[in-house]
Amino acid sequence: MKELEVILDKNGLIVAFFFVGLLTWATDLISKKAFNGRVPGSALAIGLGLILGYVGGLFSEGENGLADLSYFKGLTVLGGSLFRDFAIVATATGASFLLIRKSGLLGLVSLVLGIGLFFFLGASLAWAMGYRDVVSLCTIGAGACTYIVGPVTGGALGASSEVIALSIGTGVVKTIAVTIFTPMMAKWIGLDSPGAAMAYGGIMGTSSGVAAGLAATDPQLVPYGSVTATFYTGLGCLICPSLFYLVLSTLLS
Repeated sequence: MKELEVILDKNGLIVAFFFVGLLTWATDLISKKAFNGRVPGSALAIGLGLILGYVGGLFSEGENGLADLSYFKGLTVLGGSLFRDFAIVATATGASFLLIRKSGLLGLVSLVLGIGLFFFLGASLAWAMGYRDVVSLCTIGAGACTYIVGPVTGGALGASSEVIALSIGTGVVKTIAVTIFTPMMAKWIGLDSPGAAMAYGGIMGTSSGVAAGLAATDPQLVPYGSVTATFYTGLGCLICPSLFYLVLSTLLS
């Protein structure tokens, strides 16, 4: 056991890969056996991951969930921005540039519409929760775009840690919802072509949610939805703490 502990301690990243792979395999099996594939395994994996992170935080009394436990310290690297960005770029490279050019205007319109819609929905939700200062409204509104745009906006504007946490939570809920409902609504909304996938990714924005939802719908659509969803995150990080902050400041002044 002591030798095993040494091996686990020295190979934290490998342990993290094994743990995430095992979790993904288990949730995919549960999705097929218990839900007949109607609830994507990735959505179950996200939910279970959040629960395990909470439990890990209780045991370690830390702020990084399972990563604060010595056997799972590799999750700090695996769950960081390096692997996230690599996965997004690697997924997007599978798209056809010719088809992307054909959907250029459609993709642009969907990006503007998607970011504006979710930002102001999130800001309205923050207002209903009792927040009245522009910084908090803008941060939570940005979190409704994605759980990445939220903390970036909050950090730029000097929002409190509580508000930034709420923005991340808002984005995570959106990601899970997109993951679950995309395959359910695909036929109804005509999500059956690269152009439709790009428009969908531009409107919904959450890269992980769009990728998981499209994978459960049609794996060939994943690269196209991921392209605009990735642009969505970058554009949101630019305009939420700048243009949208000025718009909210003007409306509330």
